[in-house]
Amino acid sequence: MEHILDILKERGFIAQTTFEDELYEQLKNPTTFYVGFDPTADSLHIGHYIPIMAMAHMQRAGHKPIALMGGGTAMIGDPSGKTDMRKMMTVETIDHNVECIKAQMSRFLDFGPDQAIIVNNGDWLRHLNFIEFMRDIGAMFNVNRMLTADCYKARMATENGLSFLEFTYMLMQSYDFLELFQRYGCRLEMGGNDQWSNMLGGADLVRRKLGEKAFACTFQLLLTHDGRKMGKTEAGALWLDPAKTSPYDFYQYWRNVDDQDVQKCLALLTFLPMDEVRRLGALEGAEINEAKKVLAYEVTKLVHGEEEAEKAAAAATALFAGGANAASVPSLEVTAEDLAADGRVSTLLVRSGLCKSQSDARKQIEQNAVSLEGEKVTDVAAQIAADQIGEGLLLKKGKKGYCRIVLK
Repeated sequence: MEHILDILKERGFIAQTTFEDELYEQLKNPTTFYVGFDPTADSLHIGHYIPIMAMAHMQRAGHKPIALMGGGTAMIGDPSGKTDMRKMMTVETIDHNVECIKAQMSRFLDFGPDQAIIVNNGDWLRHLNFIEFMRDIGAMFNVNRMLTADCYKARMATENGLSFLEFTYMLMQSYDFLELFQRYGCRLEMGGNDQWSNMLGGADLVRRKLGEKAFACTFQLLLTHDGRKMGKTEAGALWLDPAKTSPYDFYQYWRNVDDQDVQKCLALLTFLPMDEVRRLGALEGAEINEAKKVLAYEVTKLVHGEEEAEKAAAAATALFAGGANAASVPSLEVTAEDLAADGRVSTLLVRSGLCKSQSDARKQIEQNAVSLEGEKVTDVAAQIAADQIGEGLLLKKGKKGYCRIVLK
């Protein structure tokens, strides 16, 4: 059987590993590993999807995943990649987010008996004694070395600097690894490449404190071919929760990725065999659109289920063919009273999420990028009334933005 690290490397997951030769040997046997998820929102987004897919590959290869919910670390906030301190969340908000994310995780991993488990680091971090923790764990960390971490250097260069609260984040995350080793025999932490410094701290703590082998492995971030972060839409993040990003919008995002990113996305975001990934990725010209349809369908099926993927694909086909009443297209429900109060097309563009603001909506109209039922909207003050809607009006922005306006 092919080694799991070779599988992950071939598909483009691996960024960095510690003690790679030793890790190869370790993963010849069933190994417990973990990935951390800080519950800063009540849904996972596409940025979490790479580590989730890697966890699924690992589980298929016989290894045991721990999905660690950051119910404790979220009370501090990871400074990595942030120019300012995170907004402090209440315990109630954090716990609510944890429960929402737990429900989402079950779509991707097998949580059956002796399979994957979900653990909350709030169970041990929220009850630590500060002095005991600093004497036992803080003494193991060298401040000079910590300050060389990119996440700290970047924050120290900002106007507000780095708070001591955030400075302790590395200690908290490292302590997670120690706890998970002692509780579950966990020997490997995996996660995004932006977590490299934190993960090194955890693996080093287990090795120094217990004299046991411990490893860290990071994944590539999901970037476009020219280095931009993927998963950002006009409406914000590309969420895995269908209430935040509809299955249709989710499907359309992948249907419209750049030609040069198709093969990478197929390798990272689906379970298609690599021979098929390479075949699809090699298509050129108009044929690459078939590969994009496969990508959009496969990713949507994994995240939202086969039924929603079928509906999204059918809706996209209907719209491309000019059908205005495809049931799966995102819709905006309005009342006659809503339209009487403000029936401007610009307002509907904002309410539907097709535009970010009134000024953005007006700009799109002025650029002839907006249409209703196939007719261009040229007047920024254009309005619609309830009696115009009938069974639904198709509002379109550009080539890729659609929404059906329907009456409640």
